Parts: sequence; C-alpha cells; structure tokens
Amino acid sequence: MNLEQFSLLIHPILAVVGVFPLLGIVSYFAWQTRQRRLQIKKRGDSYIPSLVTRNHVNFGKYLATGVVCVTLAGLAHPIITKNIIKNSLWQTDLLKFIFLILVFVFTIASQIFLLQAKGRIWRGVFAFLTGMGVIILGSQEGVFRRTNQWYISHYYYGMAVCLLMIFSLAIVEEIYQDKSRRWRHLHVILNCIALLLFLGQAITGSRDLFEIGLWTPPPATIF
Repeated sequence: MNLEQFSLLIHPILAVVGVFPLLGIVSYFAWQTRQRRLQIKKRGDSYIPSLVTRNHVNFGKYLATGVVCVTLAGLAHPIITKNIIKNSLWQTDLLKFIFLILVFVFTIASQIFLLQAKGRIWRGVFAFLTGMGVIILGSQEGVFRRTNQWYISHYYYGMAVCLLMIFSLAIVEEIYQDKSRRWRHLHVILNCIALLLFLGQAITGSRDLFEIGLWTPPPATIF
C-alpha cells in the first residue's frame, strides 16, 4: 500500500474510530432520556438519573462535530489530489486555489462558532455558513458523487447526514425551551432518518472503497 492509497483510508478510519462509537453512545442516551421522561410522566419519578439528558446533549454535540470533521476530511482528499494537485491550481487558477482553501477555513471556523453561539440568530447564521461551506466543497471537481444513482450514493447520504447534524446543533436550545415540544418531535424524526442514513453510509462506504480500487489483488502464483 502506497501513501496515496493510505490517504484514502483516513476518512473511513475517522468514521469507524470516532463517529460510529459516538453514534452508539448518543443513541443509548437518547433512549435512556426518553425512558426517563415516560417513567416520570407515568409515576412521577424515575430510576434513570437526570444526568442522561445532559450526556445526550454533550455527546450529541461531539457526534455532530465529528460528522462535520469526517465529512470535510472525506471531501479534502479528492479535492486536493484530483483537483488542486492534478490541475496544479496554484499555477493555473490561483484565485480558485485560494477560494478552496478559504472555504475549508471558514467552514471549520463556522462550525466552531456554531458550538459557541447562544442566540437563535447567531446559531442560524453559523449553521447556514457551515452547511453552505460543506455544500460548496462537495460540488467541486474530483469528488465522487454517483449522481445518476443518488439514492444509493455515499456522497449524498453523507451530505444529508452532515446537514442534519448541523441543523440539530442549531436547534438544541429550542428543543429544551419549546413547551409545545414541536422542536423535540422534529428532532426525533430527523435523527431517526439520520440513523438510517448512517447505516446507509456504512454500506455504501464499504462498496465505494472497492469500486475506487484501493486494494489490488496480488498476481497469481504458479506452482
């Protein structure tokens, strides 16, 4: 395996080591949080500690941030290798080269500010900027999209999950302040969809690694 082939593994390694364990943790705390609410509603108390709610929120933020980071890592590889380096953008199109670098920087910065933002407007602004940055980078030359089969595309599944995670970060405060629980119900529905998309990501990601040709079988040995 050469360096270029190993660089293809960075995105799936980050997903397997970072994102999917967090997905399991967040799903567990989400279930515990719901069970606690149901028990309190039914009998007035619960044996499940209130800490599970805070853990669900905190690990949910870690998961959403991890998804954005893994998405950016997955987009960075083809943009760098199949666009910037292949086309020598720093020589042939300096403005585009600078633009791509700035979009990566501003997307990461927007995600950081989104985590820190308190007001509804600022959370909306930074969520929008983060999402737009991801979409702009995803539309660049070199990114493997499989547009003609978007319904089984690792790229489109990943973009949808990433945008859902960004949206979840933006509405955290609304979920706990809204007495009508409409934001909470929306959060549950969208994240159930995200859970299915994560499963699709695991399947399509494994498939795409083989299609891209990461592994080349050794030559047959004649005895």
